[in-house]
Amino acid sequence: MFRYLLCSFAFVLLYPTAIDLYLVGLPQIAQDLGASESQLHIAFSVYLAGMAATMLFAGTLADRIGRKPVAMVGAAIFAMASWLGGQVDSSTPFLLARFAQGIGAGACYVVAFAVLRDTLDDQRRAKVLSMLNGITCIIPVIAPVVGHLIMLYFPWPTLFTTMAAMGVLVCLLATGVLKETNPNRRHRTDRVLEKQTETDTQETFTTPYFISRMLISSLAVTVILTFVNVSPTVLMNGMGFSRGEYASTMALTALVSMITSFATPFAMAWVAQRTLQLLSQGLFVLAAILLASASLYDLHNMVTLVGLGMICAGFSVGFGVTMSQALSPYARRAGMASSLLGIAQVCSSACFIWLMGLCDVTGLAMLIGILLTTGIINAALLLCVATPPRLSQQAPQKPQQQSPQAAEPHEEISCSS
Repeated sequence: MFRYLLCSFAFVLLYPTAIDLYLVGLPQIAQDLGASESQLHIAFSVYLAGMAATMLFAGTLADRIGRKPVAMVGAAIFAMASWLGGQVDSSTPFLLARFAQGIGAGACYVVAFAVLRDTLDDQRRAKVLSMLNGITCIIPVIAPVVGHLIMLYFPWPTLFTTMAAMGVLVCLLATGVLKETNPNRRHRTDRVLEKQTETDTQETFTTPYFISRMLISSLAVTVILTFVNVSPTVLMNGMGFSRGEYASTMALTALVSMITSFATPFAMAWVAQRTLQLLSQGLFVLAAILLASASLYDLHNMVTLVGLGMICAGFSVGFGVTMSQALSPYARRAGMASSLLGIAQVCSSACFIWLMGLCDVTGLAMLIGILLTTGIINAALLLCVATPPRLSQQAPQKPQQQSPQAAEPHEEISCSS
């Protein structure tokens, strides 16, 4: 089991590392490539576009040919693109390299969640995803520090060489440590393949349960990415924080996310999953109230900081549980499910931030609006759609032919309902 956790954590960490590690070198990159910093900021959107464009394709392949080859190829693409990103001499090939990085990171991201779906039951998977979220929160704090230390002694291409080395390491893990977990690849008799086809047909992505969990997770990711996007405006422009104070505040919010993420698995032993999810939405709404009150009545900055901390805590409490529930009905099509979830999360966040920018909405108003919208809509979805489809009962199988992975959806129903 340890090998699957190690590989899944490594696959996921490619995604935030490629976002945060190179930012400290952005001024020098812009100077050397003859581009403005604002022009290179589009590299973030290009990277996400590469991820989104790859996820659906990678999920289908992961279900058809297996998790392992998709992870190996994705990590190899990430490593090669990272190396090329440090060799360019103009902005256009730099953006192409960033797009290719997104392709590699997106493939590994999809495989990580599919592997966890294949190997863990619902309760354990929810706990692992919560801890994974906590580890992911460390990257935005550590990566800029590591990048700064690299830039003290080496030129900015070394940042991309470091990412390339990380991609090579992940590729080696996928090659030598990861074992294939896709049940479609491990059972190849004609009778099992016939049953598989029947199960695949019934593992549909149009059920209210999957759609509701996809919406809940997408809105939650939109909240956290909106917070990250508008935080410089809210803290430095609105509250007058210096760059150092801003960095310290963001580090503290990351600490809140980490503590909450690691505490949530222990809370699951005493509190139902839906209760934790409703608590998450309540924290979003309460955070919106605090932020609005602090702005309208000119309250102490501490009120705003408490509200920002609630955003991070609310996301950490609910995200892992929701992702686990969204994946739980899919024994044979976990790769596709992971892809759809990732695409929805990336696209909803990008579209919301882009639309608010077109409407010239202030950062604080944008954050308050998405917090209230998310809290209300998600709470309604949780109350209205509480039980997953009993797919295992719709496609009964003989005990001797049923793999442990195929039996998980039935076991998980009792955990999540």
